[in-house]
Amino acid sequence: MLRSKLALAAGTVAVFVFTLAPSLGHAAPGGMPGPAKPAITQVAKQAGVFNTLLAALDATDLYGVLTGNGHGTFTVFAPTDEAFAKLPPGTVESLLANPAQLKQILLYHVVAGAVPASTVVGLTSAQTLNGQSVTISVVNGSVYLNGTTKVVQTDVMARNGIIHVIDSVLLPN
Repeated sequence: MLRSKLALAAGTVAVFVFTLAPSLGHAAPGGMPGPAKPAITQVAKQAGVFNTLLAALDATDLYGVLTGNGHGTFTVFAPTDEAFAKLPPGTVESLLANPAQLKQILLYHVVAGAVPASTVVGLTSAQTLNGQSVTISVVNGSVYLNGTTKVVQTDVMARNGIIHVIDSVLLPN
């Protein structure tokens, strides 16, 4: 079933919309709180462009951690389905066969705490949950991780953190 989910996700052409979820995680007009914010995983599912990421999280038992439920807040640099499709053929399947390696790659996309874009742009690196750091640079007004991965959307708010959407999968050393 997981492989069929991934096959479906890998075959999906992601139409990236820069307003992923405009009504989620933002205050209503006048500064009054809007509807209750969903968790990171729910926001990602509702966006419809993170199916491969969600399947990988499920395969490594990280899905529940990013659902909230007392695990703290996180910042997720989330690769889209299109980003996963850029990996060489067979890579996702190979990683699914090695959940420990896949988990380390996924943790390399997660930073403890909610780090908004206004803070990210002032950083030169960020410690990820796999223990390694990603480098952060701003070039011509765009944020890049490790020099080549572009942040294409920022500050998608969730109950338990923030999603920053990226255009490729980060691979730790």
